[in-house]
Amino acid sequence: MKFRPSLGGTGQGILLMIATMFLFSVMDAMAKEVAHRTDTVIAIWARYTGQTVVVALLALPRMKHVLKTRYPDLQLLRSILLLLATTFFFFGFVTIGLANAAAIMSLNPVLITVGAAVILGERFGPRRAFGVGAALVGALIIIRPGSDVFSSAALLPLCAAFAYSGYALTTRFVGRNEDAWTSLLYTAAFGTIVFSVIVPFYWVTPDPTATMLMLVMGAVGALGHFCVIRALMVAEASAIAPFTYVGLLFAIIWGMVFFADFPDTFTYVGAAVIVSAGVYVWHRETQRARIAP
Repeated sequence: MKFRPSLGGTGQGILLMIATMFLFSVMDAMAKEVAHRTDTVIAIWARYTGQTVVVALLALPRMKHVLKTRYPDLQLLRSILLLLATTFFFFGFVTIGLANAAAIMSLNPVLITVGAAVILGERFGPRRAFGVGAALVGALIIIRPGSDVFSSAALLPLCAAFAYSGYALTTRFVGRNEDAWTSLLYTAAFGTIVFSVIVPFYWVTPDPTATMLMLVMGAVGALGHFCVIRALMVAEASAIAPFTYVGLLFAIIWGMVFFADFPDTFTYVGAAVIVSAGVYVWHRETQRARIAP
């Protein structure tokens, strides 16, 4: 089965993916602070519970419609994959830092693009191949195999990359016929149920700052996931995958601003390569969309 959305949706999908990465990076920065003030399990629970409350309130007027799904099995699979990706990534950045974890996590666009071509039958032309390859080179410049980034804890964001790639591909498949609010609600509710069972064993009473961050995290996470679901509904996964790398740039910025984690020269060089690759793909895809009609 092949998916061929209109080329006009590619530009919209790219902008939505950039917005997604911005929102996710903000959520990750808040989660890191919450984890430091309380516990990582509490940060994950707050992220899911807050999102569930926000989504449920917004979808309340048409909840009967939102609860109906054509793909109950795939919705469960999506929820499990996202839960694994979130858990691995949160524990990863608490251990090795936000920028380093994001750098390793940046393998997921390659996995998404290849998976979209093999599983979903999407195009994988030279422009997309170049964008993914160049962005991967930029990520490797930042990671630098053999450096301190490659500790045993680096396996956590690596596992998160594989899990998130599976989540993105199943979201792309489900998004053809499913309401975005349905996908949003099921993933949030599943994570909330699982971590509501776990969190009492790790509970630490949050201070006022942590409480405020926990409340805001849910809204930011909900908006971020709505953007990524919409992006995967209007554009091919392989077309917007390179823009997942933008999240690495945001992670570097928040690391410097909030955690005094200043990158070295290699990080700046790699970031420049990533931005250039993303701009190139965006320019070529949008130019093609204008010519196609």
